[in-house]
Amino acid sequence: MARIRRERPVLLAAILSALAALAAGMNKWVVLGLLLIMIVTALFNEAPVIKDAPAEPLEIAPEAPPRRLPEVSATLSGLDIPVMVLSDDASVLFQNRAAEKAFGEVVLGAHISARLRSPGVLDMVRETIATNAPNQIEHAERLPSERVYIVRSAPVEFAAEGARERYFILSFRDISEVRRIDRMRSDFVANASHELRTPLASLRGFIETIQGPAKNDLKAQARFLAIMFDQATRMSRLVDDLLSLSRLELKSHIAPDEKVDLVPLLGHVRDSLVPLAADVGVDINLHLPEGKVEVLGDRDELVQVFENLMENACKYGQEGKIVDVWLKNGTGNPVEVSIVDKGPGIPAEHVPRLTERFYRVSIEDSRSKKGTGLGLAIVKHILTRHRARLIVKSEVDKGTDFTVRF
Repeated sequence: MARIRRERPVLLAAILSALAALAAGMNKWVVLGLLLIMIVTALFNEAPVIKDAPAEPLEIAPEAPPRRLPEVSATLSGLDIPVMVLSDDASVLFQNRAAEKAFGEVVLGAHISARLRSPGVLDMVRETIATNAPNQIEHAERLPSERVYIVRSAPVEFAAEGARERYFILSFRDISEVRRIDRMRSDFVANASHELRTPLASLRGFIETIQGPAKNDLKAQARFLAIMFDQATRMSRLVDDLLSLSRLELKSHIAPDEKVDLVPLLGHVRDSLVPLAADVGVDINLHLPEGKVEVLGDRDELVQVFENLMENACKYGQEGKIVDVWLKNGTGNPVEVSIVDKGPGIPAEHVPRLTERFYRVSIEDSRSKKGTGLGLAIVKHILTRHRARLIVKSEVDKGTDFTVRF
């Protein structure tokens, strides 16, 4: 049946030819015999097999040369400076461990602006991609601590067997120490010359007086020598504070990783200040929770912070007669230490500037209480290193609250 369906046009043509032959008067037996021969031939004769021409062999394209990104990444991962590899569209293809530590982990494939939002750095990267020429700028990061980098972008190209790959290396050279030392040197000269001028002038004047008019006046000499001792002691405190501040600035970017229990630490600070508090007629009251309250920090530096804050509360808030020290450690909340006095308070316009070097709300009051004007600047630098904050709240005639939040 399949053959009949396939040969139907041939069979139909044979039948029509036979009918035409009969109509023309041919012998019916001859016509029938020819018809049978045509039918048998159509139904039982195999169609010739047409062999396909041999297929021409396919050309196998040579494999693309391996990408060089793994090689570049493996080389840069061993560097101790932050390095990123960027693509032609400024997407981050790789960052080494130093870059992760300095700037945090960047999602690979994300645009560089997702992490570095500095217009100067982004403009430099765009210019390097457009011109294929190296560039560099100076860039400062403010958080978590102030860092200064020389940022350099440079193209890296590979060409082999007609294939071309191009990457852009973004490197960061840390020059924070150099800038900090330069600033420290200039600040020391400016601050020391300004603050030491008065006591040095006083010492010189008293020495000249003792050598001249008071040469034989023992009572005047005794009085002048006492004043000279106070001035020399003030200069010594000032130099010590300046050196302490300089040391803190040098390591402000290194966060401490030692656990410190604040409960015994605050007790130790309070006990060391009891004689001073008794002299000015102030009681220091501790309000501590049960158990340990631990933070990551440097014990000696935290002692310096709370000694400074409690001593200031006793000296400048002595009219209130009480200094309360609260240690709070609520579940899910940051650890806080608050030093609260009931003194005269600080006018609002002075509060934002309290941590500036040598800034004093009252110069005469500060000097009479033997302050150097550097205490709160030292506190600020220590807390910056500890990734902590100093929060100051004050109302005139109601008192002041210094809170350290970890």
